[in-house]
Amino acid sequence: MLAVLFSGGKDSVFTLYYYLEQGWDVKCLVSLKSANKDSYMFHTPAIDMVKLQSEALGIPLILHETKGEKEQELEDLKATLENAKKKYQITGVAVGALLSDYQHERVNRICHSLGLKCFAPLWHKAQESLLREIISLGFDVRIVAIAAQGLSREMLGAKVDEKLIAKFSELHKKYGFHVGGEGGEYESLVVDCPIFKKRIELKETEKEMTSGQSGKLIIKKAALLDK
Repeated sequence: MLAVLFSGGKDSVFTLYYYLEQGWDVKCLVSLKSANKDSYMFHTPAIDMVKLQSEALGIPLILHETKGEKEQELEDLKATLENAKKKYQITGVAVGALLSDYQHERVNRICHSLGLKCFAPLWHKAQESLLREIISLGFDVRIVAIAAQGLSREMLGAKVDEKLIAKFSELHKKYGFHVGGEGGEYESLVVDCPIFKKRIELKETEKEMTSGQSGKLIIKKAALLDK
């Protein structure tokens, strides 16, 4: 029985997809909403959308707010996973970590302290091929934050497709850009995929730029629609 550490981005949703396809019993999603936009541990752009994603999936969500202070946020994560263990009798936690040793090691340590197994099926996978696989499976992935040389305002809200992946690949060759966004170059939101029973429509959004190459998509209104 599994919980998935869930940000609503492509990697955590694909991790959930992977385990559901393997026939695992996923009892709940676990999300932490950090007040610190520069949190070392947690994805912050569009995090409120996990509520709609939970509804779209038909899987319960445990959402906990944290101030995002460097060590305290780990205690908040531990308390939230402990709650999930008591409420849903989970025996393991799956994470969508790709490259971050900081995140992976700390989640592993917390799980071990709670007697939970920790799974990271995407760990050190080739980022470009993984992103292509996610898109080929029918995931509708949108860019909700950018922070890297070569990115622009027009990318906010854009759907990740082959053309955009090719752009990311060019930036990788030019600047060392992480195609999977693991360097914080961009953040993503999944609005539809094969395991969603309904899709999310972003009805009203606003692009907020803090510099020429850094900004986020503010989602003012969104709704679940039948597929």
